[in-house]
Amino acid sequence: MSVWMRDLGMGVRFAAGGGREGWIRTILTAVGVGLGVALLLGAASVPNMLQNRDDRSFARTPHSSFDGEPIKATDSTVVMRNTGTTFRGKSPTGIFLRADGKTPALPPGLDKIPGPGEMVVSPAMRDLLDDPANKLLKERFSDFRVTGTIGKAGLLSPVELYYYVGSDKITATGDNYRIESFGQDNSLPLDPFLMALVVLICVVLLTPVAIFIGTAVRFGGDRRDRRLAALRLVGADARAVRRIAAGEALFGALLGLAVGAVLFLLLRELVGVVDLTNVSAYPSDMVPSAGLAVLVAVAVPVSAVLVTLISLRSVAIEPLGVFRGGKQRKRRLWWRVVLPVLGIGILLFSGRIDRDMGNESVNVTAIAVGSALSLIGLSALLPWLVEAVVGRLHGGPVPWQLAVRRLQLTTGTASRAVSGITVAVAGAVALQMMFASMHDDFNQMTGQDTTRAQLTVRSGKASGPLAQRMIDDFTATKGVTKVVGTVQAFVTRPGGKKVRDMTPTTELTIGSCATLRELAHLDACKDGDTFVVHTGSKEQNGWVDETARPGKPINVGPDPDFNKGAKPVLWTLPKGTPTVDARNNPSGRKIDGIFATPAAVDVTKLDDASTTSWVKLDPKEPDAEEYVRNAAARIGPFVGVDSLKSVDRDKQYASIARGLQIGASATMALIAASMLVSMMEQLRERKRLLAVLTAFGTRRSSMGWSLLWQTAIPVALGLALAIGGGLGLGVVMTRMIDKGVTDWWSFVPLTGAGAAMVLAVTLLSLPPLRRMMRPDGLRTE
Repeated sequence: MSVWMRDLGMGVRFAAGGGREGWIRTILTAVGVGLGVALLLGAASVPNMLQNRDDRSFARTPHSSFDGEPIKATDSTVVMRNTGTTFRGKSPTGIFLRADGKTPALPPGLDKIPGPGEMVVSPAMRDLLDDPANKLLKERFSDFRVTGTIGKAGLLSPVELYYYVGSDKITATGDNYRIESFGQDNSLPLDPFLMALVVLICVVLLTPVAIFIGTAVRFGGDRRDRRLAALRLVGADARAVRRIAAGEALFGALLGLAVGAVLFLLLRELVGVVDLTNVSAYPSDMVPSAGLAVLVAVAVPVSAVLVTLISLRSVAIEPLGVFRGGKQRKRRLWWRVVLPVLGIGILLFSGRIDRDMGNESVNVTAIAVGSALSLIGLSALLPWLVEAVVGRLHGGPVPWQLAVRRLQLTTGTASRAVSGITVAVAGAVALQMMFASMHDDFNQMTGQDTTRAQLTVRSGKASGPLAQRMIDDFTATKGVTKVVGTVQAFVTRPGGKKVRDMTPTTELTIGSCATLRELAHLDACKDGDTFVVHTGSKEQNGWVDETARPGKPINVGPDPDFNKGAKPVLWTLPKGTPTVDARNNPSGRKIDGIFATPAAVDVTKLDDASTTSWVKLDPKEPDAEEYVRNAAARIGPFVGVDSLKSVDRDKQYASIARGLQIGASATMALIAASMLVSMMEQLRERKRLLAVLTAFGTRRSSMGWSLLWQTAIPVALGLALAIGGGLGLGVVMTRMIDKGVTDWWSFVPLTGAGAAMVLAVTLLSLPPLRRMMRPDGLRTE
């Protein structure tokens, strides 16, 4: 042990005090390792970040009654109503509050319930309202006065748009509800399919990072080996120089840990400032789990030492020089094939995932180990593939020959430089196949027709005149080209006759002829007409006909089943009222019952009338939706405005997809940095050779093209391997969730991204290449 410590210490001294060359190599290693460590620490912080967000979410969630019994008013109870809006892609949400007594329960972040007309907002919401560019949003909340700011304990993140509004008008009826306290777990268990997807995402994103760190500790290997040969000349044995080399790598890895920690601390501050695809948190939430942080701190330097010792096994460092350019033994294939085969075997025998059984059917360990072995096996196969292919390449233009010959001499270096992109693309192909196969389970077609309308506006409870006012107001709103507005109420059959112990009931829909034509197939219509509308279901049609009897009276007043003793308000459905078929409304469903034009029935007599309007916007007016929402806010704070959409995405599925986008962006950026740093290191190692070639008349353009081919050939082979391996892993994973492959061409955009990355790295490498081809590169000491 003392000998090991002495030699490792000497290696650290060479790395720290070895002059300019030693420091350059150490800095390259530290930067490479630091980038990987920063990403690993970020990944290790995700569990704590999610837990902290969930804890604050649980703390502010109203605690409702579990037995379904209404909560009686006390001094501590609060009446609430959830609300929200949308403004230029942002979604502010909030709650209306009314205290029942003098000591009401308080949500986290508030020191008192806001009074009537008062509003307490999050810091981000305050900034949004104060921005002069958001005049339309300010107008929407003009009835409320901002009196305070929500504290950190009541917010999920510093960029969350949240607010509380005090009101003295809401009662515990309808969508309003009374609560006794705050603090309830409202989370839903993760779907088993999504659980398997999350595990695969973690493996796919972190495996390239581990490979990159292993590559970074080998930067500057050629110059280091020449220094080690000098040590052999002054008496060090072969084992000693290997331990000294491990000490150099150890110092670079330790310095990389420090660089990674600093980068992580700097980058996590952005988490509280930048809202990446609606995912944000407080910087204090980004704390790595203790166990994972210790694992990173130990695994990185230990891996650096092991990788260095293994890499030196194929190098003969003698007193008179380093021998690595002779005929080497061909790489063995058998063990490289065992890794992916073993990984696929583990996945195949881990069993299928059953959604009905919940997360118990998800073998997390098998998925993680199997997919990791499969991807690592691909990175192990790449050096053999590159060696096998480039060894058979001959002839061609000068740039091609320069690139091929360099690859033939250093297939290991070339393979290491692109192994990260190979693993990343293979994992991405498998993920895309899984996403495509489970797409229909989490993305449902709504049937909504966004060509007929873009918004739907509803009032939960309103009088007939107010409902008519809404239709008129939206029609006159800027940016609106068409309004399909209806006044609706449930009507009953008078006389006390019941069917299946219920009073026959149907829906009365009032609208203009133009509106009713949007909802039913009408041959002719004029103001004063009425219609009985069927949806096609025989049973449902019969239920409508029990109430809608032409020439017979209908009760348009309170429903006797829910309003004991209420007097009926009668209206007679005209004789000769035709029966027509319904058509889908813009929301994608059919409405049956009685349709009437405004002249046929007095809307002021309707009980508990509501309204639904479908609004078509002018695409030339960018703020048309905001004008409609402002018009709705002027009518009442609880008038709901929703956007029509053809596809409804599951929230958990969408959240995982956003997380994948963030992680994939970070990983691809790391891979690009890895390739660029590796290219810089190779050019620095070949500085003298490049100067000699230029002195003998080699064209600079030939050198540039050779650099492109030298990068493109391994990348092309790596992408080909990644496509095959990714498709295989994707087939196995889709089989585990009992799905079929729906997209065999998911690798096409990923391959394009890989090619673009090669081109970008090559272009960034050209300026250093030109500097290294100058004559002063021939100088030596």
